[in-house]
Amino acid sequence: MAEQTPNTHPSHTSVQPGVRHIASPANAAVKAVRALHQKKHRESSGRFLAEGLRVLSEAVERGHAIETLVLLEPMRSHRVGRRLEAACLEGGGEVLVVSEAVLAKVARKDNPQGAVGVLRQRWETLESIDARRDFCWVALESIRDPGNLGTILRTCDAVGAEGAILIDHCCDPYSIEGVRASMGSVFAQRLVRAEFDEFRHWRHKQGGILVGASLKGTMDYQEISYPRPVFLFMGNEQSGLPESYEDACDSLVRIPMRGGADSLNVSIAASLMLYEIYNQDRKQ
Repeated sequence: MAEQTPNTHPSHTSVQPGVRHIASPANAAVKAVRALHQKKHRESSGRFLAEGLRVLSEAVERGHAIETLVLLEPMRSHRVGRRLEAACLEGGGEVLVVSEAVLAKVARKDNPQGAVGVLRQRWETLESIDARRDFCWVALESIRDPGNLGTILRTCDAVGAEGAILIDHCCDPYSIEGVRASMGSVFAQRLVRAEFDEFRHWRHKQGGILVGASLKGTMDYQEISYPRPVFLFMGNEQSGLPESYEDACDSLVRIPMRGGADSLNVSIAASLMLYEIYNQDRKQ
């Protein structure tokens, strides 16, 4: 069937090269963006979604190119929206100008934050990293909740940690939930996926200290020293670190609790420990 003229469907006209106005959530380009909510499509394409003017601005400032920008029409006159549109087009990307109803479908939430972007994932390998002069890395084993993972990345960014090594079967930091929880810090952190044996072998060549957080820990987390580089090892939300993984640590520490709770949310525990590591380091 022949394509209809722009006058018949003004929602598909381009006001400038690289910009399309789209009115229907059934549009093929919109469907391709929405597909990135699914992990299989993120993995096969190597791309992911980020939502919101602030988060996308963080991405651009950190040197990440927006390949597709889905933008509300009113945001084109907003100073941040204009910058994002210009950055996307200058990088060879495409801008899809849509209604709030279409953007809500793309973001899969009511009242979306003005824009959704498609970006390329960045992963590194352990073999490419020399951490001997680094401050701190977190190693995370089988974290299941992308909100926890994103929050840990945000704290890593706050204290100046280099990044996160995701051990075994961690959830996807590039899910839209993980990116939201990181508040853009996913763009500032180096990310690695590895099996435990690979990580253990690599870490022995880096020096420093591997510290595991464990209810079995005999030391208060504030009572040990953290020489650079520090590798903070946090386990799964429900079961913590496996015993064999704990055995590989130089120290096992615990966070003391006075009340009735016997454990903390993993992102809160990681934040407490990362700030102790940071406070010790900045006082040296």
